[in-house]
Amino acid sequence: MSKSLKKIVEESREKNIPEVDMCDRGISNLLDIPGLFTLSNITQLVLSHNKLNAVPPNITELRNLEVLNMFNNQIEELPTQISSLQKLKHLNLGMNRLSTLPRGFGSLPALEVLDLTYNNLNESSLPGNFFYLTTLRALYLSDNDFEILPPDIGKLAKLQILSLRDNDLISLPKEIGDLAQLKELHIQGNRLTVLPPELGNLDLTGPKQVFKAENNSWVTPIADQFQLGISHVFEYIRSETYKYLYGRHLQANPEAPKKNADKSKKISRKPLAAKNKEAVGVLSYSTIQTRRAVNFGRWGRAFCNRTGI
Repeated sequence: MSKSLKKIVEESREKNIPEVDMCDRGISNLLDIPGLFTLSNITQLVLSHNKLNAVPPNITELRNLEVLNMFNNQIEELPTQISSLQKLKHLNLGMNRLSTLPRGFGSLPALEVLDLTYNNLNESSLPGNFFYLTTLRALYLSDNDFEILPPDIGKLAKLQILSLRDNDLISLPKEIGDLAQLKELHIQGNRLTVLPPELGNLDLTGPKQVFKAENNSWVTPIADQFQLGISHVFEYIRSETYKYLYGRHLQANPEAPKKNADKSKKISRKPLAAKNKEAVGVLSYSTIQTRRAVNFGRWGRAFCNRTGI
């Protein structure tokens, strides 16, 4: 028999256990867990696969948190106070219902891994200081609604992993070429037709690098290079010929390709009827688990700490 939530809290307090795991416990309100916010010494809190639709401001009482995992809930908004978690390094909010991020979200000075996969975010959802998160090493924005990646992405100089898979991106900013430490870039499943020549500044073709770009609407010259291999793509976009053609392409301002899919059918868009709340987390997880299984878990722990590419 699993421990009660109250018992988990009591044991953590009495034995000074730094990691609290409440994965898949049917939790809908954190305020209903007796004593949770008195655990000021815990460094890791796992709340994945529950039924949370909000995060209370009291989260700031857990001032020593380094890892906060709320993957696969129903969270629609975050409190501005979340930016007070000054020691937070890993924040997993993947597979929720977020359409905006709170003002001041970029004031997390230690954050290294941020997973916002499978929400309802776009370029207008990001607060003005989002790209102040200069300690980030991994940023997961896949399965959202971005059409434009803000040029300020270039400020995230320590970024090693950037996942933008399955958005609606129609272009990439030249500033992406400033991410000198980038080792993985996932841009598959968007509406891209060309690549900025500045992307050629990066080394993404080696055996330890990952560059995924399938399922886009590439212009013929780039599509031809992809047929030959990724190294040919990067060699081509570094060429003077491509830089000239890229400039002509931008001047022509061609119409963007049509959107790939009707995202109104995403589970994260559907209203939460009381009778459906229990099923949403399980359904949303199982719907995409098969096609993403090989990529989950890079920054997480087993089932309850999964992170999406």
